[in-house]
Amino acid sequence: MDSRARTPRRQALATGLTLSMAAAGLIALPALAQNKNEIRVAHIMGKTGAFEAYAKQSAVGFMMGLEYATGGTMAVGGKKIVVIEKDDQGKPDLGKNLLSQAYGDDKVDLAVGTTSSGVALAMLPVAEEYKKLLLVEPAVADSITGDKWNKYIFRTGRNSSQDAISNAVALDKSGVSIATLAQDYAFGRDFVKAFKESIKSAKIVHEEYLPAATTDFTAGAQRIIDKLKDLPGRKVIFINWAGAANPFKIADLDLKRYGIEIATGGNILPAMAAYKQFPGMEGSIYYYFGIPKNAANEWLVANHYSKFKTPPDFFTAGGMSAGIAVVEALKKTKGDTGTDKLIAAMEGMSFDTPKGKMTFRKEDHQAMQDMFHFKIKVDPAFAWGVPELVQVIKAEQMNVPIRNKK
Repeated sequence: MDSRARTPRRQALATGLTLSMAAAGLIALPALAQNKNEIRVAHIMGKTGAFEAYAKQSAVGFMMGLEYATGGTMAVGGKKIVVIEKDDQGKPDLGKNLLSQAYGDDKVDLAVGTTSSGVALAMLPVAEEYKKLLLVEPAVADSITGDKWNKYIFRTGRNSSQDAISNAVALDKSGVSIATLAQDYAFGRDFVKAFKESIKSAKIVHEEYLPAATTDFTAGAQRIIDKLKDLPGRKVIFINWAGAANPFKIADLDLKRYGIEIATGGNILPAMAAYKQFPGMEGSIYYYFGIPKNAANEWLVANHYSKFKTPPDFFTAGGMSAGIAVVEALKKTKGDTGTDKLIAAMEGMSFDTPKGKMTFRKEDHQAMQDMFHFKIKVDPAFAWGVPELVQVIKAEQMNVPIRNKK
């Protein structure tokens, strides 16, 4: 028999033997080649699903942050930054698998994400398993840098405690009764927990949790009304909600008849269209393009208008902050992507962002940052209720708890 006829069989046997040996741990299969002149970053977001708008803003902002911090070169230490985007669709299992894929198959040096707190929490153990950094932006739940935290996790996004403490500034007064309306998952429950801890003079009289996908708020709102309507003094429903649904429609239930007000924190511009029906409403916001006065924000506003003909939004600023943080950390390591060196560089690191200076707290890697107390003004020139600045709530004014217990 011609020896060439036996070649496929020999190749098959050889391949089978190689795979068997690999499975037994006897030899190593070749790893995916990595270009030493690249810094590979995975950006994982929920670009489809309930938080699609947030994710798209974050994606734009992150790339603008890299551009701003590198002076347009998209490189640090002679290495090009390569961003690999992945869509977790707001699904925890998918987010977890995509991060594992990014670290293992794509050989990324670090990852950024994600939009949903539930997905982010699923991703945290993956970072610890691979001993690679995960920079969380914009997921908010306290537990991300709290009891579910590990040393590979940093966060530029604000946490629930920062939201809660700053919103309490506007409402925590004697004689005020507050009912909360929030989503029944980590984002909502962590906020309410922190909000209750922050309230010292007012009274929390009811907590209403509804499924994250709720679109009809009537039943929940009626339970809140029943708790508030006969109480003396000022009565407030504080809404903490994320996604496309509009919980502000509860105002149609004739809340004024009972002397009940609505209060809330900041949100993206389309969601703040609902704020126009509440002139004078107070709360705290993470970012609004017209508030911060600094070089990074001026650059962001000018370039976003130039590219997209619209102002940058809530999560655009967050994405940009994450991009800046990545570059500033890499500058400190001179482009070295070793995890231990990056952690050492980032712990205690301060960096300028569109909303002002942020500093990664050493104990839990949470970015300490200013928040903005606002009052809504109705201006016919804008499609949304305009949050006018009442005061800057400085990072050092907020006693944000360390919750990681590690």
